[in-house]
Amino acid sequence: MFSRRVKDPEKQLTPKYTYVVSLTEYHRRIDALNSEDLRSLCKRLQITTKEEVNSKHGTSIKTELEAETFKPNLSEPSDLLQADQIEKLAKNLPPRTIGYPWTLAFGTSKHGMSIKTLYRAMQGQDTPVLMVIKDSDGQVFGALASEPFKVSDGFYGTGETFLFTFNPEFEVYKWTGDNMFFIKGDMDSLAFGGGSGEFGLWLDGDLYHGRSHSCKTFGNPMLSKKEDFYVQDIEIWSFE
Repeated sequence: MFSRRVKDPEKQLTPKYTYVVSLTEYHRRIDALNSEDLRSLCKRLQITTKEEVNSKHGTSIKTELEAETFKPNLSEPSDLLQADQIEKLAKNLPPRTIGYPWTLAFGTSKHGMSIKTLYRAMQGQDTPVLMVIKDSDGQVFGALASEPFKVSDGFYGTGETFLFTFNPEFEVYKWTGDNMFFIKGDMDSLAFGGGSGEFGLWLDGDLYHGRSHSCKTFGNPMLSKKEDFYVQDIEIWSFE
């Protein structure tokens, strides 16, 4: 009786000859897979790689997220700022305010022209505050204060404070580092910036008469059309 010999299937699949290349040649061929020729071929055949898809989606998502980040929610519409102006200001606010809604803490149209009422509205606030002024010439400018406004013996605040204007175009004037005259408040006035006896922005106790001058703290030019101006309206926004 004869037994039939069965061949090992693994041995049957094993190639009879092995093709061997040097290590250098191996790497050359691997590198060729990422060559310009291959990319050109993919383009002609309209082949899109996974990496390209992820890159495009990533860029798109990033752009959308950035756009949304700088579109803050306001507790109520602003009478002084347009949508594009709000976005421009939002891009320059301190990082700790990003993502928080804007709350109207004080407005002269609601609360009247009184610095006492302004200070009262600031009680209980613990975020930076944005003061927006519209003067009788229709100019819009103001300041971001690192702390809520208060009566103080001297200047207070940090380098987060800055001045801004939309006249004739949007400009932000941040701390120069020359001095630390950020914010000063008393019952007769509210001032921002200083040096050489001049304030970058100053308001009287009635919040009606103001003055703007170049100052060393922020290196700003005059924010309003004229050095002395009259206030039409003020809004102060907090972030919470």
